[in-house]
Amino acid sequence: MRLRILAAAILASGLAQPALAGDSGLGPTRFEVGNGVNVGLKGLLQYDLNRFTDDRLPDGSDRFDDAQTWRRQEFNLYVEKKGVFTVNAGYDFQASSWVDNYIGVETRAGRFRLGQFKTPVGWEDGSIATGNVIFMERSLPEQAVYEGRRVGLDWVYQGIPQWLIQAGFFTRHDLNDEAAGETFAGRVVYNPVLAEGDVVHLGLSASRELRDDRTVRIRARPEVNLTPVRLVDTGTLDGVDRLDREGLEAAWIHGPVLLQGEYLAMQAVHPSAGDFHSRGYYVFGAWALTGESRDYKAGAVGGLKPGHGWGALELALRYATLDLDDGAVMGGREHDWTLGLNWYLGSHFKLQANVIRAFSDRGNLPLGPTIYALRAQLSF
Repeated sequence: MRLRILAAAILASGLAQPALAGDSGLGPTRFEVGNGVNVGLKGLLQYDLNRFTDDRLPDGSDRFDDAQTWRRQEFNLYVEKKGVFTVNAGYDFQASSWVDNYIGVETRAGRFRLGQFKTPVGWEDGSIATGNVIFMERSLPEQAVYEGRRVGLDWVYQGIPQWLIQAGFFTRHDLNDEAAGETFAGRVVYNPVLAEGDVVHLGLSASRELRDDRTVRIRARPEVNLTPVRLVDTGTLDGVDRLDREGLEAAWIHGPVLLQGEYLAMQAVHPSAGDFHSRGYYVFGAWALTGESRDYKAGAVGGLKPGHGWGALELALRYATLDLDDGAVMGGREHDWTLGLNWYLGSHFKLQANVIRAFSDRGNLPLGPTIYALRAQLSF
């Protein structure tokens, strides 16, 4: 019921948008204080509903519980001068955790950031804004391999036409006290084609994390978030010296069509018991039925801006697979199909519907639930 109320409110607000002052439909969220310096507030609110079927266990019980609640309640306060500096402070009230908190400076030698922000391995997590992702949740390999936000220093250089170079160093602790080691990371992107509505993206990323506690656990949810259940899970691996992550990225934007894929691998270096290797990939296609093309900037696919008063519609299909079986570790294998439909109501409101067909095989417990997911999103 709460989701219906929220969806109706968003729908009404979206349809009323042209009648509101300004181009945001939300009132001003940024103010200029002089000398080109702006102070503003960014927000991302997402309310989700998850329903599970075909998840019956041999004892007759269900593996998953239906749920609906807030997925994110993120707010970022920022001060910036375009092309000079940015100061950002962000917090997710739903997760009770700090998100992006950093100081960034633009120079001729590139952009430098100091603080907490996303690590680069895992394209959708590390570079693409959360509010712009096409499916409600990241794919299986993204969940398993992506390191998360860490405190550190990074450098991004775009002084060579059609190239982006990124390097970073991250320390042992983050603002949520979740990190457990030092990380060195890098990413390179090449755009052989780079024009409005016509982009080819090729990327390579890698990182090395030195583990302080010498433990790691690799797992993934079935591409929805409102459940603690993971169908694939290595359990805790002890005696791990480091984690090596690698990613290969590719995408093609051609008018209303987006094709995207990524291969991700991680190696847990375990001197006494042998190394553990996990690997996976996803591929998807998205089509804006109403003809719009997605933005692309700084090595990241951007959002979809509706070209019609009633909004824009987008249809997408994704295949993702993850293998967590290696040697004596039997974390399981899973592959998912996700069908998505997105309705963009103006620049700030989005309704999403996903149907996920998950297939897993961990030990002697194969399970293939069908999941129905809805989201109402407000971003500004």
